[in-house]
Amino acid sequence: MTLNEIAKKMCAKGKGILAADESTGTIAKRFKSINVENVEKNRLSFRQTLFNSSAMKDFIGGVILFDETIRQKTTQGPSIPELISKHGAVPGIKVDKGAKLLAGSIDETVTEGLDGLRERLREYYELGARFTKWRAVYKITDKSPSSQSIKSNAHALARYAALVQEAKMVPIIEPEVLMDGSHNIDKCYQVTTNVLNECYNELEIHKVDLKGTVLKPNMVIPGSGCKDKSSTKEIANKTLDCLRKNVPADVPSIAFLSGGQSEIEASKNLNEINKINDSNFLITFSYGRGLQASALKEFGKNQENIENIQKAFNHRARMNGLSSKGEWSEDLEKEFAA
Repeated sequence: MTLNEIAKKMCAKGKGILAADESTGTIAKRFKSINVENVEKNRLSFRQTLFNSSAMKDFIGGVILFDETIRQKTTQGPSIPELISKHGAVPGIKVDKGAKLLAGSIDETVTEGLDGLRERLREYYELGARFTKWRAVYKITDKSPSSQSIKSNAHALARYAALVQEAKMVPIIEPEVLMDGSHNIDKCYQVTTNVLNECYNELEIHKVDLKGTVLKPNMVIPGSGCKDKSSTKEIANKTLDCLRKNVPADVPSIAFLSGGQSEIEASKNLNEINKINDSNFLITFSYGRGLQASALKEFGKNQENIENIQKAFNHRARMNGLSSKGEWSEDLEKEFAA
């Protein structure tokens, strides 16, 4: 398959990407909230249960894995990447080493992980990965994001993307403008515009073939501490407008992160965007919490009750699959939940 074909397969109509790439530290926090011990056996058990669910075939086009997970064998025998591929989804891998303090800044970050990346990519390809993810993070405050933060992160994203395509994989470009803060929706629109512009400038400089990439952006949404709440329609209109103006037409697929939204909010907003999507972009989801929160609760209640865990995951995946086609509704949400 060409990189363009892989990018389209990951985000095919009615399907999206499951972000199951939580680091050991992040999953420790999730497990703590449900009183589950953070050991490898439990991490494998939870993920394997999701990857074996019926939703994988119908609603999931790709799965982002963590370094530990891509190396694991399932208790049934096949490796995790083999299990994902068996269901028709594309296995992927998070390759960045996390956001570290940006030199010369007080609280801004730059994502690291370029050292040794070429060698790691070769190994991940052998292990079965066909796409990768690298996340850059931007905070909105009175003074940030600074041009230093925007430029440094865009440069790193572009260098990463060029190396990934050299290794015959699809890079997910994830510049996340965080929801934390009291900024309004217009401020988010402006910052997201600046961030996307700089990213695509750098991707062009680094000769990245945009047809073989997937963009994973934030939605244009007010900060979690903002008093002026925006309607779903306003979020959809501003988000789509921002993408139309700042994302080159060569990009085949856009898969939103859920970024602190609740499961229902993430489905609702994605649905509204797709109802008015008149662009050539395939617009879908690349959710972590937005797909797994309910399943995680069920896992906390009883790790052995595979049926209930999968039922919760299947429901959320189906709802997001509908949202990726603009066909979700609150009535369907209730009907399928029942």
